[in-house]
Order: sequence, then structure tokens, then C-alpha cells
Amino acid sequence: MQEKPPYGAKSQDSVNTTKTEVRKVAIDAERAGQRIDNFLRGELPGVPKGRVYNLLRRGEVRVNGGRVRAEHKLVEGDEVRIPPAHIRAEGAPPSAKMATDMLDRVLYEDKRLLVLNKPTGVAVHGGSGISHGVIELLRHARPDLKELALVHRIDRETSGCLVMAKRRSALRDLHERFREGKVEKNYLALVVGHWQLGEQLIDAPLYVQHRKDGERHVVVSGKHGKPAQTRVSLSRKYGPYSLLQCAPLTGRTHQIRVHLDHVEHPIVGDERYGDDDANRKAKKSGLTRLFLHAQSIAFADDSGNDLHFTAPLAEDLERFLSDGITETRRRR
Repeated sequence: MQEKPPYGAKSQDSVNTTKTEVRKVAIDAERAGQRIDNFLRGELPGVPKGRVYNLLRRGEVRVNGGRVRAEHKLVEGDEVRIPPAHIRAEGAPPSAKMATDMLDRVLYEDKRLLVLNKPTGVAVHGGSGISHGVIELLRHARPDLKELALVHRIDRETSGCLVMAKRRSALRDLHERFREGKVEKNYLALVVGHWQLGEQLIDAPLYVQHRKDGERHVVVSGKHGKPAQTRVSLSRKYGPYSLLQCAPLTGRTHQIRVHLDHVEHPIVGDERYGDDDANRKAKKSGLTRLFLHAQSIAFADDSGNDLHFTAPLAEDLERFLSDGITETRRRR
């Protein structure tokens, strides 16, 4: 059992945070168009998401002197009052090797965008006990990327295509494309069992539950859930598994993982929503993580030109398909 700190001693969290003063920030053209909640999360690094929403609900955050909701969009010339808060102090910088390795995974870059083949095990952003995510590593390797921001997110365990914006204007444009459903995303998922449903549209609303330890857990809920759709088709069968092409039409938390479990074909290696027995067998055969890969993403740029990016399947997943499946068959 972990010992509690002596009475009067500061917790590790308090040692690694610092309290800010009240600030007023003027919104320029580059920051215009952001939702106030997203803006605050950038200004208050390390402050839990729930705390940010509490600040908004209680009216401690003001825009031009008035209260606003979390979905309020900032416009150029707005003045935002940011209340005092405990923010994460600057920790030790990441190693040069970690930062350089992340740069080596860049698939595409221009003056507005950067597309990365994210490795598994790396969060997209630091926070909640994670010192350095993709954003922090790239900013460390390239100080010119100080405005780098996530266009979308993929789970820490998931590998593959991740799009980031180098300018606020690009971030606004791409967020609008995502909202309008003008972005095509395709994932590869290896699931338990033989897929016999053909091309299937899984249409099941999802609801995010927050457990006592702060962990997010998603369930299918017709009463409380938000609309969620995933188009699924078979790519190829591998022994006791099926490799599926998954195209999420919405962007809910853990959407593909929960939808596939909902139709009784959980993703291999998924410790949260998957099949424990199948996961144990796959692990013995060499699969040590979730078999989910963001294979491609496509959208139009600001000039109307189609952009399409593809990330090759990660080496560990390729190895499991070529060697691990045979080992799994042998163990059956």
C-alpha cells in the first residue's frame, strides 16, 4: 500500500504546480474562432478538464465582463479574464532522442499543417500524469512550432495518422471541416472472431461515464448517449481474427473500440473493452497492445485541393499478423 505523506507535507501535485494571478488576455486574429473551453485549456496547462468547466459554470471566467458557456467562440478584440489557478510547473525537458525520434515520424509538413505517424504508447498531449506528449516533444525539437495544436485526437494506445495545425487559422478551418463531416478517416482494427456482417454501419449512441478514479469509460446508451456511427467492412481473415476497415463518421471518445465490442467483435489487445481470454492468448503470441491503427485521413485544403495521408501499419502489428497468428493457432 502506498504511504500517505506526513501531515503538513506538500503532495507531489502541489510541488509540481504553481498558482497564477488573475490575467486579462486580448484575443488577436490568430486566436479568434476558438471555443472558450479549448482556449482556457491552453492557457491553464495541467488544470483538469473538469476544473476548467467549473470555472466557466461559476462565472469566474469572463469575456468582455460577462459570463459565457463552454461552447462560446471567441472573436478578435475580445478580452478574457482568466482567474487564479494552480497550473503545472515546467518540468524536466524531454530527452533529445525522444524529440528527434518524433520528428522522424513526420509524414507531411507545409506552412499550415504537420501530419505525424504517431507511435503507440505516446499521448497526443501532456497532462494527467503524462510529462510529454506528441505536442511537447515536437515543440521541444522545433521551437518554431510553438503554436502547434491538435486538429483531432487519437488514443494513447492507437498508432497512425495524427494531424496538427501550425497556425490558428488552419486549426479553425480544419475544425470546421470535422464538424461538417468533410474529413475521411480510416482505421485498421483486428477483432476477435470471424466477421460475417459484410459492410455494416454501426449506429449506436455513446455515453461517457467518469469513474471514481477519474477514468473515462464509454457505454452504448440510447437514453443518455450522443449519436455515433462507424462504417465497418472486412479486409481479411487471420486465423481466429478478422482485420477490419473502420471509418468513423462521428468522433466520439473510444468510438471504434466500443462499437466493435457492442457487435461482439472486440478489438484484440483492448484491456478496457476487450475479451480478457482472447487478450491473454494474443499477448502470449507477442501482441502487447491494442490492435488499432489510424491508417489514413483525407480532407480538402484551404484552396480546395484534396489531401490524403497514409501511415503504414506499425511494425509490431505487422509482426503479429505474420508471426503471432501462426503462434496463436499452434496454441489452440
